[in-house]
Amino acid sequence: MPVSSTVEPQENLVPQAISPNTVAAALTEFWSPRVVGEVDESYVKVAKVLGSLTWHSHQNEDELFYILKGRLRIEMESEIVELAEGEMFVVPKGVRHNPVAEEECHILLIERKTTQHTGDVKSDKTRSLAEQLRPV
Repeated sequence: MPVSSTVEPQENLVPQAISPNTVAAALTEFWSPRVVGEVDESYVKVAKVLGSLTWHSHQNEDELFYILKGRLRIEMESEIVELAEGEMFVVPKGVRHNPVAEEECHILLIERKTTQHTGDVKSDKTRSLAEQLRPV
């Protein structure tokens, strides 16, 4: 079900200085992003990842991946992008992709508020917006 772009700001999003690295390191679940901030109509999220997520796409939204720690491979049908710590990549809207981390990796994501975690694909790793807005 699509998420409304008029989601009300959450109490845990009160403006404050945070360390995305510290928040990501404190997460206990893999592939369970947490919202740590908002920029206009986008959420800033952090996640701890390991293994493969699932092949999916976001028809109407780009997705920015920034590597806080470790390495991430983004598999796409036309190419594979390997990212190291401090590097970023934007997956264009509509491009099928599958993020893969061979070892634990911490990432920062910037996504529009309408972005579904795994697009139109549902799996045991899919997280709702409500789950992503939980306090860390």
